[in-house]
Amino acid sequence: MDARLDYFSGPTADKIVKHVMAMGRTLREMPLPSTTQELVALRVSQINGCAACVDMHTKDAAAAGETTVRLHLVSVWREATVYTEAERAALELAEEGTRIADAAGGVSDEVWARAAKHYDEERLVALVYQVAFMNTVNRLNVLAQRPAGDYEPGQFG
Repeated sequence: MDARLDYFSGPTADKIVKHVMAMGRTLREMPLPSTTQELVALRVSQINGCAACVDMHTKDAAAAGETTVRLHLVSVWREATVYTEAERAALELAEEGTRIADAAGGVSDEVWARAAKHYDEERLVALVYQVAFMNTVNRLNVLAQRPAGDYEPGQFG
């Protein structure tokens, strides 16, 4: 399977992709726990059907020491007992932030309040940007039909 489009190269891509990749690198430096970042990235990617990102974030999380049980249960996190209350709040915010068209008004006040209970404003900013960034990258990959399976942990820096 080949991608429809290589959005990493060419004159237009050269002007944009460096900024997108810089945002991803910057997010890794934010105060949001890296475990939470990977779980959120994985869940958003599952919702959006982005195989390349599911591949990437599953492998990166595993390489960072995440357990296979927690990785396998991300798609059904509500019924799983292996996540902290803070992680559950982040996953819930990630889901509503990804499915904003499904509910009038976007993210509900209740979901926001649960996230704010566990994350201070700086971490909430990082969480919101993580969700938005993943949705951006997922859409690029899905539009271009970027294939999955050949990602190596740490490949993108």
